[in-house]
Formats: sequence, C-alpha cells, structure tokens
Amino acid sequence: MSVLVVGLSHRTTPVPVLERAAVADADLGKVLDQLLKAPSVSEAVLLSTCNRVEVYAVVESFHGGVNEVVEVLARQSGAEPGDLFENLYVHYSAAAVEHLFSVAGGLDSMVVGEAQILGQLRTAYNRADEAGVVGRVLHELVQQALRVGKRVHADTDIDHAGASVVSEALADAARALGGLAGRTALIVGAGSMGGLAAAHLRRAGIGEVVVANRTAANGARLATALAADGVRARSTGLTDLVDEIARADVLFACTGSAETVVGAELIGERAPDRPLVVCDLGLPKDVDPAAELLSGVRVVDLETLQRRLSDAPAGLDAQRAAEIVAEEVRGYLAGQRSAEVTPTVTALRKRAAEVVDAELLRLDSRLPELDGAVRAELAKTVRRVVDKLLHTPTVRVKELAAGPAGAGYAEALRELFGLDPQKPAAVSTPHSTRPKGEKR
Repeated sequence: MSVLVVGLSHRTTPVPVLERAAVADADLGKVLDQLLKAPSVSEAVLLSTCNRVEVYAVVESFHGGVNEVVEVLARQSGAEPGDLFENLYVHYSAAAVEHLFSVAGGLDSMVVGEAQILGQLRTAYNRADEAGVVGRVLHELVQQALRVGKRVHADTDIDHAGASVVSEALADAARALGGLAGRTALIVGAGSMGGLAAAHLRRAGIGEVVVANRTAANGARLATALAADGVRARSTGLTDLVDEIARADVLFACTGSAETVVGAELIGERAPDRPLVVCDLGLPKDVDPAAELLSGVRVVDLETLQRRLSDAPAGLDAQRAAEIVAEEVRGYLAGQRSAEVTPTVTALRKRAAEVVDAELLRLDSRLPELDGAVRAELAKTVRRVVDKLLHTPTVRVKELAAGPAGAGYAEALRELFGLDPQKPAAVSTPHSTRPKGEKR
C-alpha cells in the first residue's frame, strides 16, 4: 500500500478546467464515498480550494489507483477522463509525501507562502475523517504535514507580509481605485475567505463593509466582528444585492457555491459612471463573467491572478522553506522505513520465544525430577541468552531500515529466519477500525 496524489492546480491547469473539477462542500461526502468504493483505494482525503483539486489516497497499485481516482474526478466534473489527464499531475510514494509537505508549507500556492492552505488542509482531513475514509497512513501523514507547515511559517519569514490570493486581489482593487481608504466594500460570502478579505479591508482603512450571506447568522457574526474592530459594518441577505452593489466600490465574492451567485444583471443596475472592482475568487466563479463587459467594471479573478503571479520570484525565504520541507521529508520517510521493520522484529522475537518455550517443555519431559528452582533458573538463563543474541541485530536492523534501502533488511530477516511475510503486517493497528466504506 502506497500514497498516491492525483491533482489539478493553478500550475498545470487553466482556470476553466479547475472550475469544472472543483468539488463543492455539498458534494464532498459523495465524492469521498465514491473514492473509497474504488477497488484500489483504502483511504482518501480530498483537498479542493480556489486554486487546486487534489486527492490523497492510499492505494494497492499505482496504475489502478490513478485510473480510479481520475474516473471519480471526471464523473464529478462531467468531463471525460482524457480531458483531465491532459492537465493533472501524479505523485507516488516518496514524491507524494514531498508534494503534500510542500503544499502545507505554502510552496505550491499561487501566492508563495500563503498560510490559508494549512486551515484548508486541516478542514479537508477533518471532513474525510468524519466520513470514515481516513486510516492510519493518511492520519499520520496529514498530521505530520500540518506540523511541517507550522514549522515553515515559524522558522521563515515566507508569510511576513500575510500575502494570499485575497490580499493580491484586493491590492489590484486598491491600485484600480487609487486606494481603499474610505471606500465601501461588499463581501459576498462569510466563510474563511470572506473573513480574510474583511481583515485586509480593515487594515486598508475601508470606510464601510457590508456582508451579504445566504445564512444570516454567519453574515451578522462577521459584521459584528468588524464593528468590534472599529469598522462601520452591517450584514444583509442575498436578496438585497442590487441595492448594495449600487453603493459599493469593491465587490469581493468567494462563497464556495457551485452556481453563480451574482448575476451580471444585478451589477448592471448600478450607475454606469460609478467605478466598481469585482474580486471574484470563487471556484467555480461566483460572479457572472459577463460582468466584465459592463461599463466601469473591472474584474479581478483567479485567471487574472494566475497570469500576474505565475512568474513571481520565490526569494530566500522560499528557498529556506524548501530546505525545511526536504529535511522533513527525509525524516518522515526514514521513520516510516524504520516503522515498517518493527513488525518483522516483533515476529522474530515471537519466533525466538516459541523456540525457547518448546525446548523448555522438552527439558521438562526429559528431566521430570529436575528441581523447580533449578528449572526456573535454567529458563531465565536461556531466555536471557536469546535476548542478548537478538538485541544487537534487532537494534541495528532498525537503524539500517531508516536508510534508503531499508526495506531490504526486513526482507533479509524474514528470509533468514523463515518468518511468514504476512504475519508482521497483522501487528500494526490501523488508525481507524471502521470497515471500508462504513460511515460514522
């Protein structure tokens, strides 16, 4: 069983294709269930953000796993598998670990170093765990990735400016409007991205923020938090968008909806001589693309940012972050290789104990009159000799197993001592004991 990554991201995929492949929150459970029903897949985590759709899976075989994962993604997006193959990337085993750690560290983001990916990865893991599709392998791997991401941000200044796709989009809006101070902003969607937009707008000196959200309580919560920070803010429903758009200088949208939330006709109702910057970071788009054709409207979306940020220099902090990721990958893989030999060592010690017990039983049958104290001392001596003989090779094999060729040492032990290669695997206890596909 090995870890497989199949993904589409801003680095390899045009935004329209990403939009088709994006998995809405409402569909996440269904897609996870389909992944786990695939014959080759035993565990899965699905990470779907504004610039990536990735499946992390534990699979029995590489080719079978790739084909099955792509089939699920293609079915969800309404595309043919061949259409996705043109844009997707695949990482397997050690390369999959390296990719996940790089993602967690912000090195694979559209804005290098952005920290939002950590929260998104944690949420993806939690959703998969709640669905019962996470086992020991992905549990340990994702938890380590989250620790790696935290270390990258703690040990480098890769995120010193708090850069993200949200901050970059709002920076474009500020340039177009000659600044955001005193302006009016309309935020459509009160999720994590909406909250991040609110924080950036507050720091930019925004004059007023209106939060429009489908769930009134969530919109009110974000508006109340802004008001507590001294920003004039209020919340409203999506039915009031026409009036609020007419008053706004900036419209920020990122709802996670699978459908368009803001139609071009709603924006068209505003005064044509009033400039409006639309920041649409939804995947798929929250704002009707036709809005870009309206007079006085400038649209900043993921395609805009993809073009502008694709050749941005990484910098020294990114180099240091990459070094940390490489170090953590080496440590993780060494630990995994060392752990893989543990069941073999356990099986060897069990075999030795069985041999000792058998010989002591034979001694009892041959010398039934042997004094009990002498018999006990003999048993302790024999066991002590066996333990001492096994100590050095078992400690050493764990050390050697941490190296690149570690798997060979466990195999050598099994061959030399005639151990059943299937038995050691039974020693490991999975993180989740739920049967495959069973929900909580």
